[in-house]
Amino acid sequence: MKKIFLPGLVAGLAMLVVGFIVSQLFQLIFPYLRSEYANGAIMRQWSDPTMLLSLIVPFIIGVILAWLWSALKELIKGGRGHERGMRFGIYFWIITLPGMIMSYSIFSVSLLMTVTLSISMLAQSICAGMILERLMK
Repeated sequence: MKKIFLPGLVAGLAMLVVGFIVSQLFQLIFPYLRSEYANGAIMRQWSDPTMLLSLIVPFIIGVILAWLWSALKELIKGGRGHERGMRFGIYFWIITLPGMIMSYSIFSVSLLMTVTLSISMLAQSICAGMILERLMK
């Protein structure tokens, strides 16, 4: 359990940091996104305690990914460096795409927000995969 939990928490922390950085970067590039995030009709505000759950989710995903990595790492072919971890992250990201499409179709969010959230998840997933590959040889 410890062999999965600790690397999963490290991957989750990395996902939280990467997600925050990518989000801030996209909000600088596309200032319109700030107003969309601030729209109380579609997004909870940070003053709502429920928003704290969004800070826990990357850690949950990190532990789940660590468990998946431990079960699937032998199936993922790769070359040198972090290639296997990157592939693992991309595989996970692909699984998230239907959820992004569903979010775009049922919530009043722009296509730009959906795409930037998906790109952020791609960056987080690749980062987590590389960390898990390194920590869980």
